[in-house]
Amino acid sequence: QVQVVESGGGLVQAGGSLSLSCTTSGLTFGNYAMGWFRQAPGKEREGVSCINWNSMLKSYADSVKGRFTISRDNAKKTLYLHMNSLKPEDTAMYYCAVIKITTRWIDILGVGGVNYWGQGTQVTVSS
Repeated sequence: QVQVVESGGGLVQAGGSLSLSCTTSGLTFGNYAMGWFRQAPGKEREGVSCINWNSMLKSYADSVKGRFTISRDNAKKTLYLHMNSLKPEDTAMYYCAVIKITTRWIDILGVGGVNYWGQGTQVTVSS
């Protein structure tokens, strides 16, 4: 049984930083591209950032470029998202995702390319 578990969310002031982590079990972590998605109240879930299996490819939503950094440690089966210069509009539930092997890189930030979801971790940025 595949499990995806996020941690590290919380409340932070605007301009601050926060780091998220995600661990998986029940699958070979190093075989999959991984990603972070988020969903704010009343809005659709959107892709934030994705990373391919060997960290050679990374993709970021325009809204977070230059502020967020995705990384992974295959030996620890852990995905990370380091978030700097946080804004109130970054407030959302953040989800870790295992990307389908068949997903093309051009579609990597789309929710349709996700195979497994975590339960989410809340990030709240106060102004």
